[in-house]
Amino acid sequence: MRISPSFGSAMASFFKMCRLHTIGRGSVVKCLQKVDTFLHRNIGTNVVAVQEEKNGFKSLYAVQAERQEQAERSVLISCHSMTNEKRFLEYLANYGDIQKYFFYGIYAVVEFANKESIASLFEGTAIPSIGTESMMPFKSRLLSMRNLDSVDLRNQPKKHLAQQSIPINELIQRLSKEESIDQQITSLTEAHQLTEESCRLRFLVCSLLKDIVAPFFPECTIKPFGSSVNGFGKLGCDLDMFLDLDGISGKNATMPKSGLFLEYQMKAAKSERIVTQNILSGIGTCMDLFGPGCVGLHKILDARCPLVRFTHQPSGFQCDLTANNRVAMKSTELLYLYGELDPRVRHLVFTVRCWAQAQGITKSIPGAWISNFSLTVMVLFFLQRRNPPIIPTLEHLRDLAGPEDKSVIEDNDCTFVSDFSKIQLESNTETLEQLLCEFFEFYASFSFKTLSINIRKGREQNKPVGDPLHIQNPFETTLNVSKNVNTTQLGRFVALCQESSWLIQQNKTAPSRGDTEGKATITLWGVSNLLLPSQIEEVKRKQNSSKKQKFEPTNQWIKDMLKSMKATNNQQNQS
Repeated sequence: MRISPSFGSAMASFFKMCRLHTIGRGSVVKCLQKVDTFLHRNIGTNVVAVQEEKNGFKSLYAVQAERQEQAERSVLISCHSMTNEKRFLEYLANYGDIQKYFFYGIYAVVEFANKESIASLFEGTAIPSIGTESMMPFKSRLLSMRNLDSVDLRNQPKKHLAQQSIPINELIQRLSKEESIDQQITSLTEAHQLTEESCRLRFLVCSLLKDIVAPFFPECTIKPFGSSVNGFGKLGCDLDMFLDLDGISGKNATMPKSGLFLEYQMKAAKSERIVTQNILSGIGTCMDLFGPGCVGLHKILDARCPLVRFTHQPSGFQCDLTANNRVAMKSTELLYLYGELDPRVRHLVFTVRCWAQAQGITKSIPGAWISNFSLTVMVLFFLQRRNPPIIPTLEHLRDLAGPEDKSVIEDNDCTFVSDFSKIQLESNTETLEQLLCEFFEFYASFSFKTLSINIRKGREQNKPVGDPLHIQNPFETTLNVSKNVNTTQLGRFVALCQESSWLIQQNKTAPSRGDTEGKATITLWGVSNLLLPSQIEEVKRKQNSSKKQKFEPTNQWIKDMLKSMKATNNQQNQS
């Protein structure tokens, strides 16, 4: 049996992460004999598998519906004992046609052709018996495959995190081998974006959790939102999930003017927030007690948006489950729409985020630094300010919306067009290299002291007094999504933009192959240079110790260098 070679070195057994295999509805054994007919799908610049419709796009709703349907026909199997791939698939084929499958570590995700196959599989699955321990009799689609034949345990593969981004040093080396900055940015995006397998696994985890919740709320759905589906998710990113109870029937029932009328008896609470807290508290308890693979669970119910945080051990995902968070769902849809309008949007966001992480502008723990969401909004705002604009403003998208698009959530206008064919983009032919250079220059000279960033209007606004960085929430317009950022972190971002603008201007051209041929070391240039540790930290340290001047003048040499370079370029253009 041949496994996809795209994952490098072979493991002790076939249980390594492999590209998605698509199997027809015929016999699995026949397909195994014709292994070359398997479809190994790789996602390109799109993070989710979006099929083109007549207008060239598919809405996020349609993508999610397709993913959810696939997840409900899938199982996640832990293979504790070694076997071979052919035998594994032949065994499962006894219960129904297998449509798609892939492996990661000691786990396999298997999608059947229909839900009836899942029911048939359950009939042939045993409740485990482990010594003196007793089992919680909750049956989920997280299963274990055991091999009762003799097994050499020394060769049993260990679980590994195959869904992580490549190390930064390896990425820098890869980018240095590209021939243009545009190619570097494209390569960086491909190295960081979510794979087809990761997307399927995220929807499957949501579906497994729904199995726990469904006995209490049969009509509920659990959907991923945020970076898992908005098109800007990075390999290894957290899985944010939304418990959607809006689809429960009977909410909008009309009471007759006379006659008999039935209502459900339900417990009441003083506010919708308390209802949300109680629901999440109860579900969290059930997950902790009955949910296989759900570990390290914490109920964070007093947060602005109550949530349950836990680790899903089989997938390795850090998960947050929320409810009544519909504005966040609309933000996810908006970012997805912007990413679909022009591929340069995603490429630039991935590059800026990677740069920010490498420079310590963003961090994985809470603090006073800029968040990935804030950076994404800053990129969108920059692209709206190009001449001509690359993407439209949110107000323009709202003006294009039809009656079916109208959405008001808790008095917040979340309306924008969902029909992509109504959006007419202006002709902007700037390259990724030009956009990245201009992004750094734009924010290196942006007047953060007086101006606010606003993608709803697509232009600067006078900043409310208070926060060093003000980025208006696209929908909850009274909120500042960067309220946590302090003056030090903002100053550091500006200084790094200044430095990066200078660095990329100095190293825009790839070294010729003749210059690097035979050399043991690779010459860093372009984007790869931006991912190295900052050169201004020592200057900053000296400035802090002297306390003679503010942070901005410390970087005057960078500003002077940029002005000098621009003047030189203008003289060359005039001549």
